[in-house]
Amino acid sequence: MTRTKYRTYLFLFAFLAGVVSSLPARPVQAQVLTDTVLHQTILKALDNIYNSDFAEADVYIRQLRSRYPQHPAGPMLRAMQLYWQHIPLKDNKVATAQYGQACEQALTLAKKRLDKDADDPEGVFFALTAHSYLALKYHNDDELMKAVNEARRAYSYMKQGFELTEKNPEFYFTTGLYNYYVERYPMENPIVKPMMWFFKSGNMPLGLRQMEAATRRATFTRHETAYYLANIYLQHESAPTRASAWLKPLTERFPDNPVFLMRYTESLLLNGQYDEAARLMPRLKAMPRAFLNVPIQLFEGLLAEKEARNDRDAGTHYQAALRHTFVMPYTKEYHAMAYAGLARIAARANNSSLAKTYYSKALGISEYKSLQREAKAFK
Repeated sequence: MTRTKYRTYLFLFAFLAGVVSSLPARPVQAQVLTDTVLHQTILKALDNIYNSDFAEADVYIRQLRSRYPQHPAGPMLRAMQLYWQHIPLKDNKVATAQYGQACEQALTLAKKRLDKDADDPEGVFFALTAHSYLALKYHNDDELMKAVNEARRAYSYMKQGFELTEKNPEFYFTTGLYNYYVERYPMENPIVKPMMWFFKSGNMPLGLRQMEAATRRATFTRHETAYYLANIYLQHESAPTRASAWLKPLTERFPDNPVFLMRYTESLLLNGQYDEAARLMPRLKAMPRAFLNVPIQLFEGLLAEKEARNDRDAGTHYQAALRHTFVMPYTKEYHAMAYAGLARIAARANNSSLAKTYYSKALGISEYKSLQREAKAFK
């Protein structure tokens, strides 16, 4: 593989990993929509996965795999369950192996459907999802070339999905996400611009409209589309108010989902709604998930700094956040925010040199445009 193609596929992997890393796409398509039992069983499994009731989700997944052994929904849901249950998945070797097996099983069943009909929307969707899940696994296992190869295979199915949005509204999610990021990514990473000839052009406003259409018209990808819209408004558009509008309903429907609650609390803090954010902190602290250590300390630091105006307490919390290892992709940005908080504290203490050091560390890991602007503006 040439260097140019290699770097192009690295971009492709980065995009596809983003599709599944935070919130794996929900399995769905034609048979699901015409078979009421299958449809309802998948919905119940998904709702339980999203609400962290993994034992109950397992009951429905077993029913699916028993009643529909040739359908890829069962193993794909199993992979999704493992992903959510063991954040970060890469730290659990047994769960990682089971995840890989479930992805391979789903892919085999999806390809059987495509062997009968190469344009079968259900086969296309599950093949896209399975290859994307496998790309993520290989990336986590530090097998980069395997990850790139899986991403390349996934892209071929993604392109088929571009033509299937009217046949099945679930494709509004992946198509809209692609249309947004294929334009946004090179804007923020100019080094990849020469390689973008490989990809079909996108349209960011259209991508956002397509994702919004998915939240209205899709059945199974509705919630993850809302989550991704919130992420876009937080990370790229610097619009926490709009992010909150998408995240609040998710936390109400799935009150035990730690990721949804974490991101909603973040959006409130970034929007200056400190009282509302403070009211959510006891719920967040009560969730027994180790990856929440970083955001809990960061959020306490932001409340101390922004609301209580207590730099000493804020600095203690920011340092505590940095002592915990961040989990990709969920809490890496929170380390950047902690460094930025320490930089602001140093600046108020007239320690410009230390502030610059902290802002430099923040810039080294931050992906949020608002934080990058803050760090670059400091002189």
